[in-house]
Amino acid sequence: MALLCASTSPTISIPHPLLSPLKPPATFLCHSSSSKTSAATASSPTADQTPSSSSLSDQLLPLSLTLLTSQPTSPSATVAPPPRLPAKPTWTNPSKPRPTVLALRRQSRRPFSHNPSLRPLTELSRTLRLSPDLPSALAAAFPPGHSPSRDDALLLLNSLRSWQKSLQFLDFLRSLPDFPLDTIFYNVVLKSLRAGHQWHHVERLAGEMIDASVPLDNITYSTIITAAKRCRRFDGALHWFERMYRTGLMPDEVTYSAVLDVYARLGRREEVVTLYERACAGGWRPDAVAFSVLGKMFGEAGDYDGIRYVLKEMKELGVKPNAVVYNTLIQATGKAGKPGLARSLFEEMVAAGVSPNEKTLTSLIKIYGKARWSRDALELWERMKSKGWPVDFILYNTLLSMCADLGLEDEAEKLFEDMRRPDRYARPDSWSYTAMINIYGSGGKPDRAVKMFEEMLEKGVEPNVMSCTCLIRCLGKAGRIGDAVRVFETAMERGIRPDDRLCGCLLSVAALCEEGGETDMVLGCLEKANSRLVGLLKMLRDEQVGFGEIKDEFRGIMNEAAVEVRRPFCNCLIDVCRNQGHPSRRANELLRLGNLYGLYPGLHARTPEEWSLNLRSLSVGAAKTAFEEWLKGLWGSVVEQEEEALPLSFSVCTGSGTHKFSQGLATSFTSHLSKLAAPFRQVEEKSGSFVASKEDLVLWLKSTFSPAVVNA
Repeated sequence: MALLCASTSPTISIPHPLLSPLKPPATFLCHSSSSKTSAATASSPTADQTPSSSSLSDQLLPLSLTLLTSQPTSPSATVAPPPRLPAKPTWTNPSKPRPTVLALRRQSRRPFSHNPSLRPLTELSRTLRLSPDLPSALAAAFPPGHSPSRDDALLLLNSLRSWQKSLQFLDFLRSLPDFPLDTIFYNVVLKSLRAGHQWHHVERLAGEMIDASVPLDNITYSTIITAAKRCRRFDGALHWFERMYRTGLMPDEVTYSAVLDVYARLGRREEVVTLYERACAGGWRPDAVAFSVLGKMFGEAGDYDGIRYVLKEMKELGVKPNAVVYNTLIQATGKAGKPGLARSLFEEMVAAGVSPNEKTLTSLIKIYGKARWSRDALELWERMKSKGWPVDFILYNTLLSMCADLGLEDEAEKLFEDMRRPDRYARPDSWSYTAMINIYGSGGKPDRAVKMFEEMLEKGVEPNVMSCTCLIRCLGKAGRIGDAVRVFETAMERGIRPDDRLCGCLLSVAALCEEGGETDMVLGCLEKANSRLVGLLKMLRDEQVGFGEIKDEFRGIMNEAAVEVRRPFCNCLIDVCRNQGHPSRRANELLRLGNLYGLYPGLHARTPEEWSLNLRSLSVGAAKTAFEEWLKGLWGSVVEQEEEALPLSFSVCTGSGTHKFSQGLATSFTSHLSKLAAPFRQVEEKSGSFVASKEDLVLWLKSTFSPAVVNA
């Protein structure tokens, strides 16, 4: 307090400390020392006591007794007790404005386990969770006549982590007489069943609630619908969603997002858009999860317009995407074949201050690799290192796989060396070594590929079937059949199960072998991997086996094989027949079977101006066979005097090979054309494309083929 003197009359102002805590402290005003002395003498209980001998609190005591009452109080009057203070008053600093909401730390709440009043309940909850026989434990804890209170029962039920015990506890509460079992208890059990993916019990319990006239609230329906979605019971989710609408309850954000995801998984995009627009018209504000569902749906369908619709809606509603939404949209643009839009979204993500994670960068690298944007991918890698963005082994392996696809050997070696650094979290694993083996194998460097395989074994990294497949293919192309067989034996010793791709690799190696011991060695390996393929090769060699038997066995093998290896199987079988001295007609029969079962779509194309033969998806032997069959068909038109129906131009497309080290079919097919002296010439501006005019081709056919060839 401050003591000031002035020429005015005495004035005393002491605000109540509880009523005005933010006002300035009290101020005493006096005009002379005599006034001060008289005032002190008049109000002092003892006249002989002087101010110099009394403390400041003694001087303020009579003032506090007189100024807080409307009438003067005599010294003998009873002083009223001051108001009772709160148990825990809140201190407010007068020099700072009072906050509108107190910080949470000022209202700290004791943990559940340290609350003295709940300590017995905590021990009982732990006992129930660990008890192997919950009904017996409940009977011992609550004997007849001693039922738990509603709050205690709800806490115990919520603490049980097993859905089996949640159901048992609910049955125990049902057995209690007059227990107030309401909706919230069922909701807790339903959430436990949802976590355990128990759709059958969820549906049964919901039916029991309806039979018992227990009201189903918004949380109940939301839990049922999300449980159906987790259990992939999409029909059940839609059924309960329609029932929810009929009851008049409005879905919340979680329910809307879940139902949108259900429609999207069912591929019903029109229903998704209709529900989205109806919900928005009803006042629902979509969140980031809902837009993530929409973006994923349009991305899987490759709908570029749908992705733009999602971006437009987010911008109009002012919804800021988070990392999950950006990741979903980037993946969607990649599936829609829009790498430029994916890059724009990534730049927008960084500019918005959203940090990309490993999934973001991995998705973007995959998109760049698929679009063959090697420079953009490598620039992104340098940017990741400079920015310190998170990198895991999946991202490293994605970069290595991209380098393997594009033939970037030097860049792959730098990445692999970076993974070897001791301060790196991502160490090379089996997929990292597989990518390096694939790079060296594609580049025609079998020694380095073998060295990488040996290093993998020395480091204790278990090889996978893909690494063995890449190495066997590399050694087979290099003519090192014995080494390839030893790699296969090593794989079998380590418990690697051969898949269809490895079988196709062994077939391709067998096609490269000359007849004799090497072929028998490879077929011995193939016998262990897929004995049925070896049986078909024996049937193809036998002149006595008819086409019908070949067709049945071929169909059976293709039905058992994965879709992506069926065409390579047929290609390799044709190559074996052409290179291993099988009857000449077998290769043509296999090609006809491949066309019959749709393994070579788009092989032939005809327009009034040009007939074309597309050999991009065929091996060298299969391409030669298809070309010969095509020429026979053209010769048949010439023999039957149908030259007028022939177009003015003919073309053959082999492709140039997208891989840096890939030769494609162009080189082999050029040699084959030179050997046949066919009038096809290579188009300079289009690599892997050959054309011939009608006049030149018909003249060559007449000089090369005889009429008997048509019936061959």
